[in-house]
Amino acid sequence: MTEFELINRYFNRAAECSSVVLGVGDDCSLLQLPEQRQLAISVDTLVADVHFPANADPASIAERALCVSLSDLAAMGAEPLWFTLCLTLPEASEPWVSAFSRGLFRVASEYRCELVGGDTTRGPLAISIQVMGAVSPDCAFTRGGAQVGDLVYVTGTLGDGAAGLAGLKQMLKLDSKAFEYLSRRYYHPVPRFDAARKIVGLASAAIDISDGLVADLGHICRASEVAANIHLECLPLSPALLQWASLSQQHQWALGGGDDYQLCFTVSPSNVEAVETLIDRGLDACVIGDIVSGSDVHPYLRGERFSSSSTGYQHFG
Repeated sequence: MTEFELINRYFNRAAECSSVVLGVGDDCSLLQLPEQRQLAISVDTLVADVHFPANADPASIAERALCVSLSDLAAMGAEPLWFTLCLTLPEASEPWVSAFSRGLFRVASEYRCELVGGDTTRGPLAISIQVMGAVSPDCAFTRGGAQVGDLVYVTGTLGDGAAGLAGLKQMLKLDSKAFEYLSRRYYHPVPRFDAARKIVGLASAAIDISDGLVADLGHICRASEVAANIHLECLPLSPALLQWASLSQQHQWALGGGDDYQLCFTVSPSNVEAVETLIDRGLDACVIGDIVSGSDVHPYLRGERFSSSSTGYQHFG
């Protein structure tokens, strides 16, 4: 199967969105940005046996790859529109590519995000996805808006992604129910567009948790020139993590495990009441700490400074 046969058979489908004037199959795509919206763009590369097990189900690999890229749009408060795919394959295996494309388009359809171009080449298995979305002017979340006195919130639960990977590598003993839940949290993270839409105009800064809470909240601190105190007893942990991981593992994975793709955001005192009202009405988020003067992220456990080696995932560490 040639490169162009592979593309036409598995990745060329009719656009479901009117914003795609010309999609896959030409030298460039032609796209129409919604009126009075700014373009948000992000790109991620996932490498086999670095960001996912090479022998994993191809559909799960595709779903993970697109979901983690879409999470960046959610972290900016942008709505998904389009994405491009660069796929490097050791060989053009039709069963593998067929399953991969099914998983890819399952997520693309769920989030109404159109594939509009890309490239395929031979080499070690790697996936690069560029996502594009739209955000209203002056409504994008950034990392640089946190101020002293703000509260720090996170959505969902922390540590599940790292625990899921440990379970897949048989490094964590799990029963079938916990294994199913945690492995799904790893392969099928949910971009938190639902939460992002609710906190527009209320969050002072935001980021998605990809490399670990300490590392990613640290990005907010550096961009905002502040520090953050977080309290381990306030970190939201899933029943599966609480039941099957040791206390030290819980702390390690919640602080630095990464792969959770939850939102971490800060809220000024003037907006806390509005956010707490949203939580009472179903927003899946909780307070874990506050912004203070200084630098870096400082974990505490029951009021005592907590010493942790969890610095988050480093690509060149």
